Amino acid sequence: MGKNKKRWLLASAAAATGAACFAVVVWSPFSAKRENDGKPPGEKEKISIVISSLGISFPPGMNENNNPYLDYIEKNTNLDIGVFLPPIESYEEKLNIMMTSSKLPDMLHTGNEVWLASYVRQGKLKPLDEEINKYGSALKQKIPKEAWDQVTYNGHIYAIPSLNEVKGIELMYVRKDWLDRLGLKPPRTLDEYYEVIRAFATRDPDGNGKNDTTGLLVTENLGRAAPFFGAFGTQLNQWLERDGRLVYSNVLPETKEAVAFLHKLYEEKLIEPDFPLNRIQNLYYDKIVSGTVGLFSATWYDTRGPIAQNKSRDPRALWIPLEYPTGPGGAKGVYSTNPVRGYNVVPESSPNAASVVKMLNFIAGEGHRNLKLGFENEVWSLQNGKMVTDFEKHNLSLYRGMYSSLADVVDPDMEKRRLDSLGESFNLYDNQKRIEANLIPNKFDGLPTPSMATYMSKLTASMQETFIKMIVGVTPLDEFDAYVERWKRDGLDAITREVNEWYLRPASDRR
Repeated sequence: MGKNKKRWLLASAAAATGAACFAVVVWSPFSAKRENDGKPPGEKEKISIVISSLGISFPPGMNENNNPYLDYIEKNTNLDIGVFLPPIESYEEKLNIMMTSSKLPDMLHTGNEVWLASYVRQGKLKPLDEEINKYGSALKQKIPKEAWDQVTYNGHIYAIPSLNEVKGIELMYVRKDWLDRLGLKPPRTLDEYYEVIRAFATRDPDGNGKNDTTGLLVTENLGRAAPFFGAFGTQLNQWLERDGRLVYSNVLPETKEAVAFLHKLYEEKLIEPDFPLNRIQNLYYDKIVSGTVGLFSATWYDTRGPIAQNKSRDPRALWIPLEYPTGPGGAKGVYSTNPVRGYNVVPESSPNAASVVKMLNFIAGEGHRNLKLGFENEVWSLQNGKMVTDFEKHNLSLYRGMYSSLADVVDPDMEKRRLDSLGESFNLYDNQKRIEANLIPNKFDGLPTPSMATYMSKLTASMQETFIKMIVGVTPLDEFDAYVERWKRDGLDAITREVNEWYLRPASDRR
């Protein structure tokens, strides 16, 4: 789930500070770096940027302004880059504080498209068309039109997008040794999935004589349930086309059917009763690793995480990917990720937009391989034609992702070699391809509408809470339609009207 959420997996970076103090602390170090006019010949141009730490720390003796990968960018762009990492736990709040300051940075990075749309409409961000045309050849070549469309407003580009490398996240994995022990075949249809889930919960698939196994894992906020919504032709929190118009997936009858299916599993004790408390990094993963779970919707990289840990603990464990559950109407699939995962913006007052574009153009172009993979013959090397990673060096330089993620681009060949170097047995690349063949796309890819900024956050929280209550039986399923009418009155009708005003225009007039 959560296809529109930018999940940075963030951790604390620094203590929060007050607004007035923050502006002084942040921008006084950069105030001397803002003006490049009249600089002596050969002196580096100076820019200040605000980015996310992604929850990654630096090796001893290094920081965001002193490390080999920043040096590499500066050397190849002739820039002197001042980097600031706001506290992770209040990152967006700090961006908002900065936007009220009289001394703004030259670039801010955000993963929030609503934040972007709000400041574009307020006229506080600089259009970047001219600078991209002059200094952004790699950006223009490597970023596709659909990504540029997402950052275009009234015909002008207001952000440089960073791309999602993967098009989808979830796929089903099962313990084949459990299937074999119970005489079951890998499930394909929703009915077959139900039989396997019931058997795993009730028939002692691990053979230990205890009633200690779970049929299906679901996380808090209905995470890892996407394939079961897909079996009914829907996904949560998406815009789908019905009869030539866009409708919000959460209010469709198909979504009600999916909720009813999950309620059935819960009522029969095939989903554990405390699933709303399953957080990815503790209860959820622990249950996979410990061997009490044999079927779940994995991420494409879980084969290198909890599945690998479970196999190391239990050599008998044999995990295989499954076909997505096919519903009674023949539907199947999972949500697709937003092609854009981050946005780089330049405040309207900055005189250094050209330098920002030069930096991002290098990150996406000539510098992409070294920033993405690490330095060759240090972090990785070619051996017999294959890329081999030194994991100790790789882990020490993970911080390079703070810079590469500013202008990530898609390079399928490099991505396959990179993923294979992490261990071909994990099937990371194959997992991605399996997901890509089963995506249910979101049909709305414009800037968030004004009503979205006003209503959507509250509506999403209300819908999520209601669906969970229906699954656990606190709220009757019969009340689904009544809730839909309430959500429409509480802002969804206004959002739907704006979305369709956008959708029904000719594609060339949507931006």
